Amino acid sequence: MADFVPTKNDKFTFGLWTFGNAGRDPFGSEVRVPPTPIEGLHKLSELGAYGVNLHDNDLVPFDATPAERDRIVAEFKQALKDTGLVVPMATTNLFAHPVFKDGAFTSNDPKVRAFALQKTMRAIDLGVELGAGVYVFWGGREGVEVEASKDPVTALQHFRDAINFLTGYVADQKYKLKFALEPKPNEPRGDIYLPTTGSMLGFIATLDKPEMVGVNPEYAHDTISALNFTHAVAQALDAGKLFHIDLNGQKPGRFDQDLRFGQEDYKTNFFLVKLLEDRGYTGSRHFDAHALRTSDIDDVWQFARGCMRTYLILKEKARQFNADPEIQALLKEINAGDAVIDPLLAGKYSPAKAASIKGLKLDANQLAAKPLPYERLDQLVFDLLLGVR
Repeated sequence: MADFVPTKNDKFTFGLWTFGNAGRDPFGSEVRVPPTPIEGLHKLSELGAYGVNLHDNDLVPFDATPAERDRIVAEFKQALKDTGLVVPMATTNLFAHPVFKDGAFTSNDPKVRAFALQKTMRAIDLGVELGAGVYVFWGGREGVEVEASKDPVTALQHFRDAINFLTGYVADQKYKLKFALEPKPNEPRGDIYLPTTGSMLGFIATLDKPEMVGVNPEYAHDTISALNFTHAVAQALDAGKLFHIDLNGQKPGRFDQDLRFGQEDYKTNFFLVKLLEDRGYTGSRHFDAHALRTSDIDDVWQFARGCMRTYLILKEKARQFNADPEIQALLKEINAGDAVIDPLLAGKYSPAKAASIKGLKLDANQLAAKPLPYERLDQLVFDLLLGVR
């Protein structure tokens, strides 16, 4: 039996805001004193994590002086060196300060939009200084409650202008940095622009430098709206745009819970991990989650350990699935190809293919009668996950 102890080769990362969450919610104040960023680095390294990610103000307070900023960053860089952790991703907090109450890049006020760009450029500089190769944009305030307050086409134009400006800035600075746009349907705004992975992919195609921009889908964000997160990740992989991923737990239809990865739907998490592993995803496995409000600091570290352990267990289950002779035989039966037809369906259109397909003798009733033993397959998956195979 595997011990499921993570190593840095697993590329597990946590945000400073995750273990640093003090347990505050809209109905209650903090319940624990979180570790400092440097304390967190040492503990995560001890647990086998690969790295940490951060918003600018997770590390440097919003109103820090330049001297304070330099001291904080120098101490953090030394802690990274001491622990062997890395910073694969960075982002900007464009949602907490009241200045962003009606958006950052999509604010109606040009001064707010300029301030958002200014803050982001400085945060990009910080991220690159710490070694980040991916920069995430979550537009948490980029939306509306009052539809009449913003023209949605204009808002998207503002958002496009901001991303185009920032990709230009990165290119001008010669930074080796890619952007990842993070979708969410709602919360904290009533409606957030570009709410799904598909809408983000469509938007990316309109940018000046689309090759620099991908997506950062989050499990909880899709699950809130009862979408299939694994399918969203598959679309991003197929487009070559899965630049980063946020893993956590979530019950459909609830508020954004950011639960421990694997706390809820084990089967969904299994197929997600299987997809990432089977398709050779090489990026970080980032846990954008929080320990429960009932947790003390010791339980926070159990939460972090649990996120990583769950992923490794599901990775092993994916290996077992791929090696299970009964499951694989059933999949081979279900996915049996046709030596004549498969070449006609593969690749691009041609007049010859069209003529061949039009001339095929296909019996719809015979095709409809083909057995599809999906019940048996699903039960085999259940048995595998519950450990009775």
